[in-house]
Amino acid sequence: MACETWRAKIAAYIDGELPAEEMRAFAAHLPSCPACAAESLGTVQWKRATQSAGKRYAPSAEFRRRIEERIGARKKPAASWSWLPALALAAALLVVVLLGVNRWRENGRAQVFAELTDLHTATLASATPVDVISTDRHTVKPWFEGKIPFTFNVPELAGTPFTLVGGRIAYLGQSSGAELLFQFRLHRISVFIFQDRPELTGRLPAAESLSKQKSFTVDTWSEGGLRYFVIGDIGAGDLGQLSALLRAAR
Repeated sequence: MACETWRAKIAAYIDGELPAEEMRAFAAHLPSCPACAAESLGTVQWKRATQSAGKRYAPSAEFRRRIEERIGARKKPAASWSWLPALALAAALLVVVLLGVNRWRENGRAQVFAELTDLHTATLASATPVDVISTDRHTVKPWFEGKIPFTFNVPELAGTPFTLVGGRIAYLGQSSGAELLFQFRLHRISVFIFQDRPELTGRLPAAESLSKQKSFTVDTWSEGGLRYFVIGDIGAGDLGQLSALLRAAR
């Protein structure tokens, strides 16, 4: 069994690839083992014969040129596809980046909506939910002048199921904006309006987007450099009706 172990290492011994300790042990084993000695000798003779045969024929320059041309011609198709691994790697990296960007946007969107629904909840729980109390849009809109860095239009609500309650200053990401409070039957709806700046709302969809956040329905869109958020515990159809009035306000 021990001899079988040594015979498996003959090629490595001849090529000098064994560790120094095993090289010494194998050299000590050879004189006492005719089988290993004979196989080692045969392996050495085979390697020498192969090496000698390789030197018997020296190709001419013309022959070498023809062979190199053939090899080069065969390699060209393979070389033409050599960009595939790089392309695959680039595609994989792109997928990772896109997934990361999407995850970042989703996290940012959830954070903004969570903050706004908390503001809406705080408004509902407050004893003084608005700072300017009026059902008249021509009273509420001028109240915001000089208090926020933009202006906006309040819709005409005559003949609609909505009533304007009033408004107050709201803050999102340390940026000031407007919060309008509307009454719909027994429900109250907050409309937040902020400047549509990338650092504030850049992770939100530009187009109109209705979604459910906690127990609230949320609608958001960007228009005229402003970002609108409509939040209430009413159905998407009713909330969408108020959104349409806001979009049509002049």
